[in-house]
Amino acid sequence: MSLLKSLAVKPLCTKLGAIALVVAFTTGLSACAPEVGSDAWCKQMKNKPSGDWTANEAADYAKHCVFK
Repeated sequence: MSLLKSLAVKPLCTKLGAIALVVAFTTGLSACAPEVGSDAWCKQMKNKPSGDWTANEAADYAKHCVFK
């Protein structure tokens, strides 16, 4: 009976471990982006091709970097 219990627990632990890994990876990526409106963000946007900007990025760039 203990073999059945250990087999049932293993997939749950694997799923929780995978979810924790995805959350940690996503958090790590989001921490690398500079804050919108900061000098670093303005420089990053200036170097990014304007065709790749979203409408929100263009509005934020105009608000924070052009019309300071």
